[in-house]
Amino acid sequence: MPYFDSASAAPLHPVARQALQASLDEGWADPARLYREGRRARLLLDAAREAAAEAVGCRADELVFTPSGTHAVHTGVAGVLAGRRRVGSHLVVSAVEHSSVLHAAEVHEARGGTVTEVPVDRWGAVSPAAYADALVPESALACLQSANHEVGTVQPVAEVAEICGAAGVPLLVDAAQSLGWGPVEGAWSVLAASAHKWGGPPGVGLLAVRKGVRFSPQGPADERESGRSPGFTNLPAIVAAAASLRAVRAEADAEAARLRILVDRIRRRVVRLVPDVEVVGDPERRLPHLVTFSCLYVDGETLLHELDRAGFSVSSGSSCTSSTLTPSHVLRAMGVLSEGNVRVSLPPGTPAEEVNAFLEVLPRAVADVRERLGVSEPPPVAPVADSLELDALGLRCPQPVIELARAIVTVPVGGTVTVVSDDEVARLDIPAWCAMRGHTYVGETPREVGSAYTVRRAV
Repeated sequence: MPYFDSASAAPLHPVARQALQASLDEGWADPARLYREGRRARLLLDAAREAAAEAVGCRADELVFTPSGTHAVHTGVAGVLAGRRRVGSHLVVSAVEHSSVLHAAEVHEARGGTVTEVPVDRWGAVSPAAYADALVPESALACLQSANHEVGTVQPVAEVAEICGAAGVPLLVDAAQSLGWGPVEGAWSVLAASAHKWGGPPGVGLLAVRKGVRFSPQGPADERESGRSPGFTNLPAIVAAAASLRAVRAEADAEAARLRILVDRIRRRVVRLVPDVEVVGDPERRLPHLVTFSCLYVDGETLLHELDRAGFSVSSGSSCTSSTLTPSHVLRAMGVLSEGNVRVSLPPGTPAEEVNAFLEVLPRAVADVRERLGVSEPPPVAPVADSLELDALGLRCPQPVIELARAIVTVPVGGTVTVVSDDEVARLDIPAWCAMRGHTYVGETPREVGSAYTVRRAV
């Protein structure tokens, strides 16, 4: 069964499996002890740290291992903010950061700190100038992911790091999605990553803090991992994580070139094979293995189930796959269509035949979902009114947009359709629908229940 969700978790690399099995016999003892077994474990830990630090591009004594990438992010954010509390309590993040960064920002704000969220363009990229504008004398830390986890857009880390450095503000980089493909460029100050993203075992994170960055570990003191990650280390998993990182890096250039061709094939063909599809994310400055697209008039959860039944494991940022019924914060920040969202992230070694098979299955899967929702091309009709209001209260994505598509042909060019909806997704998907179909989005008006979204027919 083709697995196309390596952005969530990559399959365990063969080198990781071999290293894990070998170190289970050699690395079970406490590396802090001086007897034979402890010394042997310490040698393994030191070798793993050296290998990981070389891949990251830092000194070995700047890097610690944590129980996860999320733990590394939380530790890094809290430690730098605490270490620089005399400077101020202002934190800068991008609007498309991983939830681990945004959750850390929420905690910081709840404790009295201030947070500035830097917006992104329609491709999901930040502007270095926007980071420069966000920095103030009280800024203690800035955060920027190296590449986006949902749409694959690579961020201008080097440029932002230069701006932050000139302002004397440390930059924390979440490199979870990109570290397996290469080191992060630029003079970053703190870096976090997660082994299961590059084919290492789950439960291992990396946190690198450059010398000279003020850092105050939070929580009870612990003598392990420089006091930054308390508790007994999972040494076999750490050894496997470091070994697999070195292995995937050795293969990265060739594999990136091969997967980029396959992803380009998906980007080109999906818009030709499936009507009303928007491919999102930067088409050039992006990760080599990831592509995301959204399908109009499609329930994202149902589409994922259809693809799963056809044998393909993919992911989604669609609100329809969320218990909160709110769209992905990444797609919302980009202002792109969220309904029927599909993220394809190819693991290393994916054969071209599997991608071709996916492209054969996808059009029928989308058509089946649309048919089930009663979507069809509306026939030409004589306009019945210059304006029309639709009551879509209680309807969930993608139904309000489907009702809008049916109604727009019943007003003349220049006429308006107003959709009253209490679905948070409508705020994002109705303007996105207008952009895709060539109509004019007039705006949103609050109502006693929900909001009214007005569209002017342009074609």
